[in-house]
Amino acid sequence: MSTVLRSLLFVPADSEKKLAGAGERGADALLIDMEDSVLPARKSTGREMCAEFLKTSQTHSQIWVRINPLDSEYILDDLDAVIPLSPAGIMIPKPDGPVDIETLSALITKREQAHGLTKGAIKILPVATETARAVMSLNLYSRTFLPRLLGLTWGAEDLSTDLGAMTNKDENGSFAFTYQMVRSQTLLAAKAAGVQAIDTLYADFRDPEGLRKYASNAFREGFSGMLAIHPAQVQIINESFMPTNAQRSHAQAVIQAFCDNPGAGAVSVNGKMTDIPHLKQAQNTLALFESYKNKD
Repeated sequence: MSTVLRSLLFVPADSEKKLAGAGERGADALLIDMEDSVLPARKSTGREMCAEFLKTSQTHSQIWVRINPLDSEYILDDLDAVIPLSPAGIMIPKPDGPVDIETLSALITKREQAHGLTKGAIKILPVATETARAVMSLNLYSRTFLPRLLGLTWGAEDLSTDLGAMTNKDENGSFAFTYQMVRSQTLLAAKAAGVQAIDTLYADFRDPEGLRKYASNAFREGFSGMLAIHPAQVQIINESFMPTNAQRSHAQAVIQAFCDNPGAGAVSVNGKMTDIPHLKQAQNTLALFESYKNKD
């Protein structure tokens, strides 16, 4: 099973300063961005700097690369530059659906074989909702064999452009209904496909309490992690996508209650009836805690 990624920090591929400090931020994954963060005139520079980072970085974070879209003029040069250096994974922007993941996977496989790399080791994370067509294809991920697929994430900015919307927010500053629906569809599609559900970024990096509330809600809903656009967001996200001490204690109580009553289909925990789905949830909670207790 792939390591659960709580925090995925975007780092511009052409920023020497930001690359230099990225590995010390504590993110579970660094997303070296060769797409939106890099202007067309600097694509080649960004590609070279990304490759150098992959060669030399000593970070404990996984290193992922956001390449340019599959239909762009940059795609083959992007892959030729980074695949031989074995990044943990590739983020693909603006895919239309699983067929584009299959195409990308074939391109990666060709380069893995050419460089003697283990086939399938490099994973793929699509930003799966950046066009209306992509949103309508979300249900296909669970029906398509995609062994490289680590998870699904979503985004609102490019989608709102594709829809011709004036904004993706409502009058209160929250995501408008259409984007809340797309977020939920991404969560459901990821769970149906048996992969990680990774929430989109929280744009206001100067609002730590707002971020903590958003990230904590995402964790409670079932998301396993979240994108970050600023180093200051990483610790809050990591903390938010971990069970609290209270949640851990409750999970232990649920498991102990079933151990004390072998064969029971339901038990009482703190005066409330608790059944098998609650037991599975408790086991998942403790497994997540154990996987990260020595990491932070």
